[in-house]
Amino acid sequence: MTLFIGGIKSGKSYHAEQYTKALQEGVKPYYLATTEFIDEELHERIAIHQQRREEHFATLEEPLDLYKVLRQCDGPVLVECTTMWINNMLYHGHTKEQIVEHMEQVLTLPNDLVFVHNDVGSGIIPDNALSRRYVDISGIVSQMIASQCDEVYHCIAGIATRIK
Repeated sequence: MTLFIGGIKSGKSYHAEQYTKALQEGVKPYYLATTEFIDEELHERIAIHQQRREEHFATLEEPLDLYKVLRQCDGPVLVECTTMWINNMLYHGHTKEQIVEHMEQVLTLPNDLVFVHNDVGSGIIPDNALSRRYVDISGIVSQMIASQCDEVYHCIAGIATRIK
């Protein structure tokens, strides 16, 4: 398992895609997209990601039940991204405990998994309860993932630096 973590537009998705493509030559890896279409601007961001990956990945889309989809994959999987998945889970009424439990299940899978995670905790403490809850859960999940990963890369300004 591998984690690419960084801020928005840090280069983490690009580096995670390149890393995943190199895992098994000749085998098309999976790309598990977690983002739900919310608005036009987000749709444009998703379209850029889709164009970049279309011929290199078998795309799967699942906003909530990562475990169900991942356990059926027979090759490397890029999970893009766990912070959007957390957002979806909160939006659909899941508790912190349910989110943590679900990620614990995911981390038991034998797949080659590459996670992308936004580092949302590097800024100021948010001024509202929902945002603070999101940041806290994101931090918990990123620590869970990183602790199980063989490699962790921090991305900033388009540069990925291995930190584990």
